[in-house]
Amino acid sequence: MELSTILPNIIADKQLHARWLNTLSLMENTGARKISASEDPVTVTYIILKHAAEEHRHAFYLKKQIEKTEEGLCPTYAGEYLLAPAYSKYYLNQLDIDVCRYLKSELKLTGRELRFAAYLLVTYAIEVRADELYPIYQDALDNAGSKVNVKSIILEEEGHLEEMINQLQHFSPDWQLHAQKAVDMETRLFKNWVNELGAVINN
Repeated sequence: MELSTILPNIIADKQLHARWLNTLSLMENTGARKISASEDPVTVTYIILKHAAEEHRHAFYLKKQIEKTEEGLCPTYAGEYLLAPAYSKYYLNQLDIDVCRYLKSELKLTGRELRFAAYLLVTYAIEVRADELYPIYQDALDNAGSKVNVKSIILEEEGHLEEMINQLQHFSPDWQLHAQKAVDMETRLFKNWVNELGAVINN
């Protein structure tokens, strides 16, 4: 199952489209909260604060886009207002768990160092995904003539990926090896998520 084949069906159904936007908003908000949770109260940097703020803004922006579906607001992140709710909530949390296990096993990290390294690798993997997902979604929106657009998110996510690479280069000379491990973990979870979305759409 490919996201590019699912999205036209989602966009064509106003209720599904509203729930899709709300699901993306949930995931952006989850990412923002995870970044904030990883912050050290003393050594937190400008880049980390900027990134958390922008992810929160993406969550808000996607929530606002729901109005353009003419389906009314999805008032909360309760399951009935999401697509594949259990897996959508599981996806980022499981990636966090998998990356932390890897870092504990391979680099023997604990405490503050573990939290920061997990932030770097999880966020990198998610930014790689965002750089793929949002352009595919925007193409589907354009093809459908939808009023919804995510062009501003695409621009910011490209900047985020550059920032993550810069931070990873300072983190480890082997950053590419560790980053690829995180991307591999994310890819498995993403494929499962897309399959769950497909099952919802086809039911």
